[in-house]
Amino acid sequence: MCCGTVQNSYNTVAGMKIILADGTILDTRDISGKKAFRESHSKLLSDIEKLAKSAKENTSLTDKIRKKYKMKNTTGYSLNALIDFSDPFDIIEHLMIGSEGTLGFIADISFRTVVEQPSKASSLMIFPDIESACKAVAFLKAAPVSAVELIDRAGLRSVEEEKGIPGFLKLLERDVCALLVETVAGNKIEIDRNIEIIKDSLKSVPAVKDIQFTDIPAEYELLWKIRKGLFPSVGAMRKTGTTVIIEDIAFPVESLAEATLDLQYILRKFRYDEAVIFGHALEGNLHFVFNQDFNAREEIDRYACLMSEVAELVVHKYNGSLKAEHGTGRNMAPFVEMEWGKDAYNLMKEIKHFFDPLNILNPGVILNHDKQVHLKNLKPIPAASEVIDKCTECGFCEPSCVSAGMTLSPRQRIVIHRELVSLKKSGHEPHIAASLAESFNYSGDETCATDGLCAIGCPVKIDTGKLIKSMRSEKVASRKRTAMWIANHMNLVTFVAGKTLSIIGFFHLILGTGILNGISGSLRKISGNRVPLWNQYMPVGAGKIKPESEIHSSNVRKVVYFPSCINRSMGKSREYNEEMQLSEKIVQLLHKGGFEVIYPESLNNLCCGLAFSSKGYTEAGRKKSDELEAALLKTSRNGEFPVLCDMSPCLFTMKESMKSNLKLYEPVEFITERLLPYLTITPVDEVITVFPVCSMKKMELDEKLAVLAGICAKKVIVPDSNCCGFAGDRGFTYPELNKYGLANVKGQFKSDVKNGYSTSRTCEIGLSLHTGISYKSIVYLVDRVSSPREKGRFKAV
Repeated sequence: MCCGTVQNSYNTVAGMKIILADGTILDTRDISGKKAFRESHSKLLSDIEKLAKSAKENTSLTDKIRKKYKMKNTTGYSLNALIDFSDPFDIIEHLMIGSEGTLGFIADISFRTVVEQPSKASSLMIFPDIESACKAVAFLKAAPVSAVELIDRAGLRSVEEEKGIPGFLKLLERDVCALLVETVAGNKIEIDRNIEIIKDSLKSVPAVKDIQFTDIPAEYELLWKIRKGLFPSVGAMRKTGTTVIIEDIAFPVESLAEATLDLQYILRKFRYDEAVIFGHALEGNLHFVFNQDFNAREEIDRYACLMSEVAELVVHKYNGSLKAEHGTGRNMAPFVEMEWGKDAYNLMKEIKHFFDPLNILNPGVILNHDKQVHLKNLKPIPAASEVIDKCTECGFCEPSCVSAGMTLSPRQRIVIHRELVSLKKSGHEPHIAASLAESFNYSGDETCATDGLCAIGCPVKIDTGKLIKSMRSEKVASRKRTAMWIANHMNLVTFVAGKTLSIIGFFHLILGTGILNGISGSLRKISGNRVPLWNQYMPVGAGKIKPESEIHSSNVRKVVYFPSCINRSMGKSREYNEEMQLSEKIVQLLHKGGFEVIYPESLNNLCCGLAFSSKGYTEAGRKKSDELEAALLKTSRNGEFPVLCDMSPCLFTMKESMKSNLKLYEPVEFITERLLPYLTITPVDEVITVFPVCSMKKMELDEKLAVLAGICAKKVIVPDSNCCGFAGDRGFTYPELNKYGLANVKGQFKSDVKNGYSTSRTCEIGLSLHTGISYKSIVYLVDRVSSPREKGRFKAV
């Protein structure tokens, strides 16, 4: 159970499947299964019923439980289950919530959901001090707000340099405190009414800035980015080798101001000067984040003193919760009895014994007799690589990773790499290090798409793909001369690749898809998966580009077109029918807009370097990038003419590598900004789909792709997906990654979707294979619906 959802899960759980310590599976949604469980586990159910009855009859204990759960509380087990319910199955469900695997394993769970209101608005309110902010919270409790988040000055300071963060944050005084407030409603009229009520309720509270709300999604999402990025942003500022820690407590709301000031005093007392405080103010729930060095005894002692004083403050001065929504874990286990008292603590021990008499499920978590356990077995975060040393292991990267759930997520790659580095340095247990390194080769390296999407979700912009590329570079050291030879003979390589594809295409035509699929699968199996896997969407080889036919110097509109080496090798797929290859289609479209197409010199030997750098051949990649930049500078007259590349991944690589004043474009951006004014668009009356590849997302062009497609077609579907997993050529060499990445995409389309569009040739092959929809470059769509117009802005007909 995710620790942050404990309280909400308790209130909304509607059934679950549990695996108990003895291996028995209990599904509380299955009536016949519950009946069988009553027969097989009658003693457990009887013990639970007796325990609940005893708790209800103990008036002082019941009063204490009810009082503790008036505020957020997840310290220990959910004792409120014993007094809230009588049915033992209901009690079991609610005891499981927040039990951290100590009572059983939740295999799956059902929740009662609530409707998400369509209209939202948020405001970042700045108050002169914590006391004023907490006074505002008291008024907001009666106002139509859905969330009120408190952020202290240190928290604001930790994110003020982030992209898009309001500049006024840097100018705020030392003691200010912010409240991030959200209101929701069914429509804009109701939202506006809510905003007026909220503002009116705060008239008596002094604010540093006038209170302003925004209902523009991009603006309020940026405000919430401040809140969500606090924990990892603090961690990113820590000294390498130290650990970032987040604690989670709750105070009575009426004492929140005084308690927050006391907490700040304790943090300063023990020299945690970088610590930030933020939290859910309406519930009196605060998080505080700080950096901790566990490498020296005096630092561990300092931490012990901090935790001791915090526990005293929360429990004895304010009668609060040591855990409000996070799990108790081992760190707070020594303090559970302090908060709950002996009777309640003994009740928790009985619960643990009923479910896990042999103490085999997560022993020592939540309940632990060792009062120093929070100072033992401390997890180090050793220096491993400059690329990842600032990682706090927060997990914000995981939803963006195509291999998460199949092999490893970015966070898991970092954790394992740190362990490998640590084992190597210590020389401890070399057999474990060797085994871990061997398994990491596939799970960590070979199935990493190195697409960089993890950096988008990461608050400190760590690109785990760069770590994997550096590891690949070490592994391929002995083959770097071969890579350099290939780099020096790209014209030969693309020629051979094209001819090979044409030969395979000929056999596809003669033998058919089924037979060729069988041959390809057999060859791959016999070779131990070393032979790439063919599929029916593989293209034939591309025809040769003839640059000399494209020179008309009198034309005012000029563009330097760099066809990627992929598109100089790959021509049309079988389902393209009578269409021309992409390099010809782009020229045809550019001519419609009145552009003269210029090619760089030595075109057939040019490459952006991505094919080399992604595999760890850094020097070869750099060489090709430098050659291409020099050629483009010469052809574009030192940046006078724009440069168009036909693949988004290649263009992204060029933008990252080239520091000159070249005006670099991929298809969507060039068409939108430079070509549409010279075209008349007649949209097609059909439903299409577009897939923004990873590089488009990193360049923030995914929305532009959808908009351009919307100009060209009646309806556009953008599937909910991350990376497609093709990752250059990995769709051929590790096709399981591509299959996994697109597993949920096909189900998002109805049968009326026949055509899909994107901006990466290899990704389009994988998309076609796993959706059954023919994917081509967006260039084909624009060319299909456009005609030339002499002047003025474009218009849709």
